[in-house]
Amino acid sequence: MTQLETGVVSALAADGADLDAMITGLDDDGWRTPTPAPGWTVAHQVAHLAATFKLAGLAAAEPDTFTAIAGRLSPDFDANVRGAMAPYLDGPPAVLLSRWQEEKAFAEKALSALPGDRIVPWLVRPLPAAVLATAGMMELFGHGQDIADGLGIRRVHTDRIRYLVEFGVRTWDFGYQARGLATPDVELRFELTAPSGAAWAFGPPECTEVVSGPAVDLCLLFTRRRHPDDLRLTATGTEAPHWLTIAQAYRGPAGEGRQPGQFPPAV
Repeated sequence: MTQLETGVVSALAADGADLDAMITGLDDDGWRTPTPAPGWTVAHQVAHLAATFKLAGLAAAEPDTFTAIAGRLSPDFDANVRGAMAPYLDGPPAVLLSRWQEEKAFAEKALSALPGDRIVPWLVRPLPAAVLATAGMMELFGHGQDIADGLGIRRVHTDRIRYLVEFGVRTWDFGYQARGLATPDVELRFELTAPSGAAWAFGPPECTEVVSGPAVDLCLLFTRRRHPDDLRLTATGTEAPHWLTIAQAYRGPAGEGRQPGQFPPAV
């Protein structure tokens, strides 16, 4: 793998370790703690991550097995999610934690063994292994935020979040597709502040459709873990303000998202 590609997998592993730090040592009540996702406890969040990382590992290491599993999925997205989580929820929290860590290690090892540009199968369409690793970071960011919110933990982010930002910029049109809307014939520019204070910019400098603010807030937006009103993001132009209301970096149903005022703006 190139140095950049190795960095993606290292960032994925570091994010996984951060999540482990939140859940290792929880008692049974802690695992039953509700999270902002309706009906989902901490255990549900971890079970979903375990199921997702298992699929990612299979896509990288056993593509034929992955393709066979994907071919059996129902058109009902929510039913697929429930079915994938169920085996991980059928046991005590200690077993769930162990199984999550096994699936995480499996995915990290499988992805690290491939060139970053190797195309692997995935749920919507085949994609490069490096992009699949970044999609794993998105899953860890979003579901990790749900766990942190449920447990009352304030997360600390580093500049490795840049990989996730780049993923969100790459998938800026998914919010339109998820709602059956035509993608507008525009380009967006993102002018962001990294956790370190560094300035990051994506998109043509001459673009008049501009989203600006903290990089972490952009990730909270496109994983739909905060309402736009509760983020320090601004948008200028004719389409960028609308984009803030529909942004998401995944192709499944948008879901309920979060309500205005549900979480105070970060300071």
